[in-house]
Amino acid sequence: MINCKVCQAMINIEGKQHQHVVKCGVCNEATPIKAPPPGKKYVRCPCNCLLICKGTSQRIACPRTNCQRIINLGPIQATAYVRTPGTNRVICGHCTQAFLFDVHLNTLARCPHCRKVSSVGPYYARKRAWIFGLIGFFFLAAGIGVTIGTYETAEHSGGIYVVWIGAYIIGFLNLLRALHYGCMKVSTVSGQV
Repeated sequence: MINCKVCQAMINIEGKQHQHVVKCGVCNEATPIKAPPPGKKYVRCPCNCLLICKGTSQRIACPRTNCQRIINLGPIQATAYVRTPGTNRVICGHCTQAFLFDVHLNTLARCPHCRKVSSVGPYYARKRAWIFGLIGFFFLAAGIGVTIGTYETAEHSGGIYVVWIGAYIIGFLNLLRALHYGCMKVSTVSGQV
């Protein structure tokens, strides 16, 4: 049981739960019992007619022949965006779409449009490429040095092979990471918002 939104009479909704609106038996006006369907909204005319219209509608007309009022619903309120300090407009290096990004906290940005990661400014990616490249070359050089230095010992002790393989794998993975950063697309900061 619910109250009619017009005359406050009790309406029995038993067996009608699948409907969005029910009709009052006293005043013969419709009363919503569920939220409107997606993309729709309910509006009550001054003549008490319940209207279902698009959620974006700004003006609607009452269909009753004795009313036919035009109801102005007003402009749709835009959602306010609260900008955090340091947020800048960034142009994606992949799809060239603009999005907002805090460049002070992060330097790798995931574009909300194409979902691809890019470096904000060329310095971060270039610096990371150099760091991982140097680490990779260091481990490869260390692996070669250990291999040459312990070649005869490795014939008697099999555990030294693990050190060789570990140094080569670490060096190779760091070089791959350096290549990743070296080839990374660069997004540009177009100014503060």
